[in-house]
Amino acid sequence: MHRIHNERDRLLARIARLTGLSGCTGAVLCLLVPDSTGLVARIAAIVLSLLVAGAIVLHTERGELGPALGAAAAGVAAILLVGLDTPGAAGSTAIAAIAGAATASLALTLVPRRHGQLIVASLAVLVVVAVWIGAVAGRGSLLPIVAAVAGWAACGLLATWTARAIDRAADRISEVGRAHEAERLASEAESQQRQDARLLHDTVLATLSLLAHSGVGVGQAALRDQARDDARLLRQLRLGVPLEVGSHPMYAPEADEDALGSTFESVRQRFARMGLDVNWHGAGQLLLPRDSLDALLGALGECLENVRRHSGVNEADVTVTDDERAVRAMITDAGSGFQTDAVEPGRLGFAESVVGRLHAVGGRARVFSSPGAGTTVMLEVPKP
Repeated sequence: MHRIHNERDRLLARIARLTGLSGCTGAVLCLLVPDSTGLVARIAAIVLSLLVAGAIVLHTERGELGPALGAAAAGVAAILLVGLDTPGAAGSTAIAAIAGAATASLALTLVPRRHGQLIVASLAVLVVVAVWIGAVAGRGSLLPIVAAVAGWAACGLLATWTARAIDRAADRISEVGRAHEAERLASEAESQQRQDARLLHDTVLATLSLLAHSGVGVGQAALRDQARDDARLLRQLRLGVPLEVGSHPMYAPEADEDALGSTFESVRQRFARMGLDVNWHGAGQLLLPRDSLDALLGALGECLENVRRHSGVNEADVTVTDDERAVRAMITDAGSGFQTDAVEPGRLGFAESVVGRLHAVGGRARVFSSPGAGTTVMLEVPKP
């Protein structure tokens, strides 16, 4: 908002400087033309016009009120000096230029200021009165009166319209900014909820499923360890703490570096406790960004959980390869397999814990399976 107002003030200052200097230049040129106005009065008015020009430049550069008042005072002095000396056509035109352009340009920069309209109204009355005194006393033309009234009115209205239009635009920009911020917060909240749902599905719901089947194939110690870890997750959720990826041992390797080879060991150990042997093949150390690594490990863990629960075998193979563009993990089992077209697309286990995770980091997943022929899942995440 502050920046927009600064740009508005700079724009009005440029217009005021151009208008004011044009009025002063026109006045000086008219005063150089000999007419019934005395020579001394014309020379003094030229000097005053130049003072008006200098004060306008100073005011528009610094934005101070003092030079603006000085320009108005010098302009009034020049108007009275020429007007009281029985001006001719050239003198009357000079008065019109000073009153209707040079001094009137001050309205452009003064209106947006605090109490600016009151200041502009006072200066306008002062200039118009000076022109009227000069025109009546010197029996000059009515052109200066018309020019003074029209010039001050035009500059004042232009400044008022510009200030209000920019204020309305600034308000709309602020509204758009607030709406964008609200949308961003809502998107972040939704993303966090989806992440929480994925972790709950991969941990708590998996444990509950084991308990529902009396923990077949899993030792009591492993069940206790897994239940303890899941209870910690539930406490975090109850206290309003986001379920970060590092909240579960499956995603919290002891190694500090983000290397797939070291972090895979925690996944392998978890499933070994649950009765599924995982054979690791391929690259040993692959550096990935934290979010890509988390997504790949989360999707990998869900695929291995599906193998443990649905394949009917207790062994799976994981092969990791990479090239310049991406890291790929292939999970293969020799289990019962299934018809891929028969899987409901909205199932949380695959749609969120696998596809959703990888999609969030620009990756993808593909499934190859048929009844009696086992299953192969290809996971891919891009390299930075």
